[in-house]
Amino acid sequence: MKKFIVDRIEGDKAVLECENGDMVNLELKALPKNIKEGDVINFQENSYFLNSDETKARKEKIKNLMNSLFED
Repeated sequence: MKKFIVDRIEGDKAVLECENGDMVNLELKALPKNIKEGDVINFQENSYFLNSDETKARKEKIKNLMNSLFED
């Protein structure tokens, strides 16, 4: 299983960051509906799936890092 993070959406394409740091452009129609920037996407058995649990954990980690930077 491969993992990607949605870096940005440009028109009808999504730019995904691979686990190794490479960037990939894909048609939005190949991805799950309603994806957003920052979502974690898994590729398995020739299909892309939104990984809601990992997306939520990643966003929480980023939120905690941001809070720790701006604490007095």
